[in-house]
Amino acid sequence: MTPITLFNFNENTASSNVSTTYKIETQKNQIKGFIDETEAIKQAIYKILLTEKNVFQIYNENYGVSLADLFGKNIYFVQSEIPLRIQKALLNDDRILKVYDFSFFNQTEKGSLLVKFFVSTIFGDNEFSLEVNI
Repeated sequence: MTPITLFNFNENTASSNVSTTYKIETQKNQIKGFIDETEAIKQAIYKILLTEKNVFQIYNENYGVSLADLFGKNIYFVQSEIPLRIQKALLNDDRILKVYDFSFFNQTEKGSLLVKFFVSTIFGDNEFSLEVNI
């Protein structure tokens, strides 16, 4: 006897990322309450950017961004490589439409490069920044 299901396995079943999630309060090291839409995607973007790719087994091979191997490299190489890596990392999320308008600020005294860019999502556009150790 074949079971009757309401799910058609022949249909395209690509799922979207969830836009309601727990709120992470980084200043207090707490998870408290819920956020959705714009705040949820902002949090997802920061989590992706703060997770080194292929380091943590809990995440699949598409999650995170590869930045560790840029440490000690020529600043001009790093500046050319970062936009590609950030775009590749963020565009895995189907809520993110475009990553664009990168600006770089060399923070020599800190030994880092501040990267600012915009992310266009299904909830609107937002500016983000990321500090990369060089």
